[in-house]
Amino acid sequence: MDRVSSFDEPLKKLLGGATAKVMAEHLDLHTVGDLLHHYPRRYEERGKLTALADLPLDEHVTVVAQVADARILMFNNGRGKRLEVTLTDGSGRLQLVFFGHGVHKPHKELLPGRQAMFAGKVSVFNRKMQLAHPTYQLLDASDADEATEAVDAFAGRLLPIYPACKQLDSWRIAKAVDAVLPSAREAVDPLPASLREGRGFTPLPEALLKVHRPQTKADVEDARARLKWDEAFVLQVALARRRYADTQLPAVARRPTPDGLLDAFDAKLPFTLTEGQQKVSKEIFDDLATEHPMHRLLQGEVGSGKTMVALRAMLVVVDAGGQAAMLAPTEVLAQQHHRSITEMMGELAEGGMLGGSDRGTKVVLLTGSMGMAARRQALLDLVTGEAGIVIGTHALIEDKVQFHDLGLVVVDEQHRFGVEQRDALRSKGKQPPHLLVMTATPIPRTVAMTVFGDLETSVLDQLPAGRSPIASHVVPAKDKPHFLSRAWERVREEVENGHQAYVVCPRIGDDAEEEKKGRAKKKGPEEDPDKRPPLAVLEIADELRRGALAGLVVEVLHGRMHPDEKDDVMRRFAAGDVHVLVATTVIEVGVNVPNATAMVIMDADRFGVSQLHQLRGRVGRGSAPGLCLLVSEAHEASPARARLSAVAATLDGFELSRIDLEQRREGDVLGQAQSGVRSSLRMLTVIDDEEVIAAAREEAVAVVAADPELEHLPELRTVLAALLDKDREEYLDKG
Repeated sequence: MDRVSSFDEPLKKLLGGATAKVMAEHLDLHTVGDLLHHYPRRYEERGKLTALADLPLDEHVTVVAQVADARILMFNNGRGKRLEVTLTDGSGRLQLVFFGHGVHKPHKELLPGRQAMFAGKVSVFNRKMQLAHPTYQLLDASDADEATEAVDAFAGRLLPIYPACKQLDSWRIAKAVDAVLPSAREAVDPLPASLREGRGFTPLPEALLKVHRPQTKADVEDARARLKWDEAFVLQVALARRRYADTQLPAVARRPTPDGLLDAFDAKLPFTLTEGQQKVSKEIFDDLATEHPMHRLLQGEVGSGKTMVALRAMLVVVDAGGQAAMLAPTEVLAQQHHRSITEMMGELAEGGMLGGSDRGTKVVLLTGSMGMAARRQALLDLVTGEAGIVIGTHALIEDKVQFHDLGLVVVDEQHRFGVEQRDALRSKGKQPPHLLVMTATPIPRTVAMTVFGDLETSVLDQLPAGRSPIASHVVPAKDKPHFLSRAWERVREEVENGHQAYVVCPRIGDDAEEEKKGRAKKKGPEEDPDKRPPLAVLEIADELRRGALAGLVVEVLHGRMHPDEKDDVMRRFAAGDVHVLVATTVIEVGVNVPNATAMVIMDADRFGVSQLHQLRGRVGRGSAPGLCLLVSEAHEASPARARLSAVAATLDGFELSRIDLEQRREGDVLGQAQSGVRSSLRMLTVIDDEEVIAAAREEAVAVVAADPELEHLPELRTVLAALLDKDREEYLDKG
């Protein structure tokens, strides 16, 4: 075990307390191994200057540039002193500014012609990019000993530029790496020898040396290729082991019964299932028929008929004597699912009731806000087995809820549930129930392999017959106010033609807390003081009632309304009594009103790409075409507008999810809950490394199939144990 211990050594032993403290607090680096896996973000060639023209605003950057000019300016009637230094690199210029007592040293050292590395946060002053009080290291001053050392260290080499923070510059991190680099020789190599040799990979110690201190660009490529593989492979082995362990669990096989509930349901369907729905149903039915729990992810475009597929799976389980539970993230959505499922089933959902079918079952709803009597009855129906299907929110997970024989758990919009919630529901079965996870957020293949890697995947990519195309347009409210007036006219026209509309806003607008949060946010020095708070549901609804949509029935819907009130509004909207519903994103998933044909999204630039796609999917659900208007005050050339144009240009959710991922990178995609993956993915990028991830998955599956306990691969076991500490286990459980 000694070989691991130098990697586990705390940094404070080698670097001193102050540096180690900054590394722990600001960069989450605690051990020698952590620092060795803190790879350079990029490399500068000595003498080659960074493009100052491309500096990102508000980011902590390191640049190599030459001093063009330096001057001291007085202000405050001579009482204040400021040093302004202009840097150049052939692509652009950048201003540095030092104040007060901080001007003396740089004034002596930063002479025209000198070259140095500078680090600081890019800000804008008087419309010019600047770094205020940057730290710097001279690269070409021969008189100072320290500078000579710097030249020797960097001469002829690629300079590694590390992800840094305000308290610790890139070159100080480089010095710390020098101190721990000898330990790289003791790196435990997780790749089995046959795989390493078969793919011709550089040995791990050499890859670590090359990534931190490359002599050539080829060194960097070599090292990156190897380190990416390590990350992808170790993660895929962890997921493959989890899938393998799941296949070892027992479950009750649930097979379709001839002439049962499913056949009766299929016989009364007024339409035929799409080819996709039939194919995916078969995959699910095959899984349900085995004696190991199904773990399947069902991805489907908005409106592709996932609920229908899930309902048929639930009916198979009820036919086989079990019960099925559907877990929804919000009450609005649970009520919506309950309503649409009971409508689809008709008398089959009234088992044991007068007028109900003798082949039917009871479909019950269970949410936190139900009255005591209704709740007591629902709980009784579950424990006796009277109710074959239950639909609910996290209220289903409470200890009081007991099932007669839970056979299938369907989780809607998985990304909103934590592992504890999913597992708590699964533990309510006598044996582990089958699990079907549904999402309408299209997930690129690589993310599915990484984030949902312990689930088999089914995709529904056909829209059912009768769904209409949705036309989307960006409405530039600031540049062309008459476009916004036209948008409200279009809404009125839709209503006059017998249809309905949604208006979506980012904020509710009724809450002191909300205002306070907004104000606290605005106070930051980086905030643009002219930027107004996001538009609010209550204000916009009032404006529309008084102005552009006067005379129409305009109602509001948001998350802080009483559940009965929400249900009442949704019911009246579904019945056509409400013309226009002004809402927050509570309508984002699952709300199904086929008569709603238009949607206006206010401040659309404040929503993410996937969210806009989800929202847009609420219209065009019937035979009339849908219209989605994205209202924005963002400037035409801004990234926000580019994002909106991308959404307007395509209805392909998978294409949009790719754009979304490229813009956000994986930090946000894998999210906080997946922190285990975040902290273990340093080199691998989920969007760019599809081939690596796919190949690593294949190798991992083969390794685990041959040796599930990894008895013959002690190094891989050691590295896995380090990756799967408590936090990261939870990531994998998140599924």
